[in-house]
Amino acid sequence: MGKLDGKVALITGGNSGIGLTAAKLFVAEGAKVAITGRNQTTLNSVAAELGPNIFAIQADVADPASMVNAVSKAVAFFGRLDIVYANAGIASATPLGETELSIFEEVLKINVTGVFFTVQAALPHLKEGASIILTGSTRATDGAPERSAYAASKGAISSMARVFVSDLSPRGIRVNTVVPGATRTPIWKKTTDEETAKLEAAQARTIPLNRMGDPKEVARVALFLASDDSSFVQGAEITVDGGARSAPLGAPIFSLRG
Repeated sequence: MGKLDGKVALITGGNSGIGLTAAKLFVAEGAKVAITGRNQTTLNSVAAELGPNIFAIQADVADPASMVNAVSKAVAFFGRLDIVYANAGIASATPLGETELSIFEEVLKINVTGVFFTVQAALPHLKEGASIILTGSTRATDGAPERSAYAASKGAISSMARVFVSDLSPRGIRVNTVVPGATRTPIWKKTTDEETAKLEAAQARTIPLNRMGDPKEVARVALFLASDDSSFVQGAEITVDGGARSAPLGAPIFSLRG
């Protein structure tokens, strides 16, 4: 038996990166999964690969009406909704002194407003025992240069999650946050394999476990939060970053032995 047998999940940004890995894992654990994304080509590819337990919906999390439509389609197709993994987000650089308003606002619109309205769209269909999973980031607290909008958006996720907990606990709906650190996803890939390897090696030296994370390692935490194994876990932030957030001075870059 799978950990998600009989459950239906919605994963935004489920056509690439961590979202896609989670979709595959959720299906393997018995769930039926609706994924959303903006790229119809990649959505079609995922649907073809994973078969009848995946329902791919082209949608834009920045458009509340689009998300209401996506949720309605998912519920009509699978008959219910038990899990919402609000994973979609962008990480555009916003250097101070050089950033246009439209770029800054787009990050906040997708990463904050989009998450709120994804949850709001799903809420009428969620029953007691449902699980909502948000995606934070260690960028919210590490002060990475040129990431003001992204850091602010992920800090907002942590704050908003606490309000969701207060609002939804009386209905028996759980809300928790996965906080990934540096993870090997397409967003990290450079023009050549050599450049990518160099970037990964540099990142590894800032992580106590001396490597970047794998998307599966984040997806497994999302699986735990989606499943009944976490039935009394409410308002948690689970950081998946190899120790970079909790013990930054333990990273090889700070070690005389590194």
